[in-house]
Amino acid sequence: MDAAKLVDVYIKIRDAKDRLVRDHETELTKLNMQMDAVEQELLEICKATGQDGGKTAYGSFSKVIKTRYWTNDWDSMYGFIKENDLPQLLERRIHQTNFKEFLAQNPDKLPVGLNVDSKYSITVRRSK
Repeated sequence: MDAAKLVDVYIKIRDAKDRLVRDHETELTKLNMQMDAVEQELLEICKATGQDGGKTAYGSFSKVIKTRYWTNDWDSMYGFIKENDLPQLLERRIHQTNFKEFLAQNPDKLPVGLNVDSKYSITVRRSK
């Protein structure tokens, strides 16, 4: 096969994949909305009965508290973490683009334990 045909096939596959993802996301959104509605009904049952859950012939349900934390001021959050020596409040992952830029500017500063995996790949763009 020549390169033009391969690029054409690649774009068609990518477009089909994108359609599947969009359709899948639409279906998942619908299912998640239905599950949320059922959860709200179960929470109402807990509220009305004063219980924290229950058992049924099909399974059990429990009322739990889910808490999520976030910040709108990352500069203050970083200062707080640094000031209180709490690096464990952050997740362990490296920002790929920022670290690549850092290494480009500081090639002699490699942290111990750094792993690097580089490989060639192909980028395909549609002609206009």
